[in-house]
Amino acid sequence: MKIRSITAFACAESLAEAVQGSATFLKDARARFVDAGFEVQTVRLALGSFADRVEASHAVEFARELEARCQDAGIDYATVGATRLEHAAAYTETIVDILAATSTIFAAAEIAHPRRGIDTAAVTRAARVIEKAAPIEPNGFGNLRFTALANVEPGVPFLPAAYHDGGSPAFAVAVEAADLAVDAFTASHDVNEARTALVDSIERHAKQLADVAASVAGDRRFGGIDFSLAPFPTNAQSLGGALELLAPASLGASGSVAAAAVLTACIDTARFPRAGFSGLFLPVLEDTVLAQRAAEGSLGLNELLLYSCVCGTGLDTVPLPGDISELELAAILTDVAAIALRLHKPLTARLMPMPGCAAGDALSFDFPYFADGAVMDHAAAPLADRWQRTAVVPLPSRLRSNANDEIGG
Repeated sequence: MKIRSITAFACAESLAEAVQGSATFLKDARARFVDAGFEVQTVRLALGSFADRVEASHAVEFARELEARCQDAGIDYATVGATRLEHAAAYTETIVDILAATSTIFAAAEIAHPRRGIDTAAVTRAARVIEKAAPIEPNGFGNLRFTALANVEPGVPFLPAAYHDGGSPAFAVAVEAADLAVDAFTASHDVNEARTALVDSIERHAKQLADVAASVAGDRRFGGIDFSLAPFPTNAQSLGGALELLAPASLGASGSVAAAAVLTACIDTARFPRAGFSGLFLPVLEDTVLAQRAAEGSLGLNELLLYSCVCGTGLDTVPLPGDISELELAAILTDVAAIALRLHKPLTARLMPMPGCAAGDALSFDFPYFADGAVMDHAAAPLADRWQRTAVVPLPSRLRSNANDEIGG
């Protein structure tokens, strides 16, 4: 297991103060975790939304300053935060320019919230960002730094979903721990033994992380650990491989949903200070087995959405045809938003159209965190005009509705 990121959250009025204060903390935190035996891959900074700090016309300048200050201070990546539904449209629209003007700055845009529903205009704006950001880099990596958010609260330590709640400084830890699932399931003879082994492993590692976090926190609030078991593109660190040890010979076949539900139940059962998603993380291009099954055609977009119903963090690093349209992207985002609201869970959509590529085209990356794969066939079509003529679609949580029925019944 490794630490993918120690993420600091700050909201000081002065950008210089926010960066420098976080950098000092992150340097100390990284050293403490390394001394405790953990490999720390990156340290990151998440701000509150840039829409609360600057005019939209100054957003690019703000992002460039943030990047320069972080690079000088030794912070690997940073995010300008998420545009929320109440923010003016111009802020989301300027995200494309932010991505084009920087190389280490991330951003996000909210498309749905339980108190409001699915905001169709916000969905369209997010889809437009994805479409326009795709050609920023030949490999589609502009969209590696952007995601759409549905029912995602502040405090997630994984970028691009991270943003601060505007309160006191905080920090959280994101782990790369798919190997814990692979090891636990490989050594087990049945599903219940596998569950017990993984829960024990998560709790044991989480206690070590929490102990170090407590020693380094000082006056900065510890937001917890996002134990979403992020993978790395080797078989030994593949969540897809772990799932195939539980049920199907090939992920995507019948039994995959059950395997996904069992693995997520392990994370839910384990006792540790939680942050962010703490669910099953299925980033297609970051996982050797997921990328292979997607290239073979056994794992498609709808399968990934289905797994999000029992676990998941949504759609992540999904390679799509370069000519996918804004309206087709909006339809995918709407599905993600609907699942997030009806099942009351945080979901994201980090979709990556590949410039000049069609479904089935082979993909190879000079990037250590990505596996070779192929462009996925999205099978998407624009939504009916009725959706585009509706400003907001309320979708109360089915889980909460049932709970209210029971209380009132």
